[in-house]
Amino acid sequence: MNDVLDQLAEVLEARKNADPDSSYVAKLYAKGLDAILKKVGEEATETVMAAKDGESDKLVYEIADLWFHTLVLLAHQGLGPRPVLAELERRFGLSGLTEKASRPD
Repeated sequence: MNDVLDQLAEVLEARKNADPDSSYVAKLYAKGLDAILKKVGEEATETVMAAKDGESDKLVYEIADLWFHTLVLLAHQGLGPRPVLAELERRFGLSGLTEKASRPD
């Protein structure tokens, strides 16, 4: 599964230097951070709505869109999926309450 994330991260990185007319992601990068954040917000809202509708296929589709746009955001910020996966790995096996209590204020 991480192979797909790594491959997608490579493509997203390559799109940073692409002509905005050549791809959706290149166009999104060209519009800047606010446009990317807007898409993440839209996809989060659509995910919530799909969950409320109770349709599994629709929910999976919307979560895929949300994950994709958060990966675009990470790439725009000079990051990729690896730091997020490392953070999830760090949290794995911790009580959610313990993890939350350990966060700095």
